[in-house]
Amino acid sequence: MTDLSDYPVTRRWPAAHPDRLQLYSQPSPNGVKVSILLEETGLPYEAHRIPFGDDGTRSAEYLALNPYGKIPAIIDPAGPGGQPLALFESGAILLYLAGKTGQLLSGDPARRWETIQWLFWQMGGVGPMFGQVGYFHRFAGQAIDDPRPLQHYVEESQRLLIVLDGRLDGREWVMDDYSIADIALIGLVHNLITYYGARDLVGFDDYGHVAAWLERALARPAVQRGLKIPE
Repeated sequence: MTDLSDYPVTRRWPAAHPDRLQLYSQPSPNGVKVSILLEETGLPYEAHRIPFGDDGTRSAEYLALNPYGKIPAIIDPAGPGGQPLALFESGAILLYLAGKTGQLLSGDPARRWETIQWLFWQMGGVGPMFGQVGYFHRFAGQAIDDPRPLQHYVEESQRLLIVLDGRLDGREWVMDDYSIADIALIGLVHNLITYYGARDLVGFDDYGHVAAWLERALARPAVQRGLKIPE
């Protein structure tokens, strides 16, 4: 592929600035990972809000970009070797953009891998468990009379919060410096206690280091912008 017009998604959601990175997303906990990183780094980009369902994430044009039918996804017109590169999966996108910009991921090999370790911890644990709390506490799972599924995911989420709280004891950020490890977590932790309404359910205020970390993160202007993108 030589230009963005070769991607079907750009025919459904045309690029006004085809020379910029194209972001296809929603301001959801996974989507804002990428918008926050882009706002933090200053990399020029164009955001497209992709609706959920047949007119958006399950459309043929979007599925050609991301066969899983989830957000976010990107197309970088200036990818490796100067060729366009399409990517989905938020963790992969964070790693790619951190590498591209040389920001938010340490160049020291040991620190770099430790950061990636925490990124994978978020992808494999925090995201799925917090999401299930939301499903059973706020969405369709409320109709299930059996209390055990919600209780299970609440307990797993509390276990994850214990780990994060311990990591943040004596630290401002997950690593020594603010990094993609923090960016990956901000939307999910914020969403848990706001949109999902699970603050009391998980006993969030018992995790003082996490609460202070979230307050620091939300004070960053780039985070505030990224949480609302795409508009």
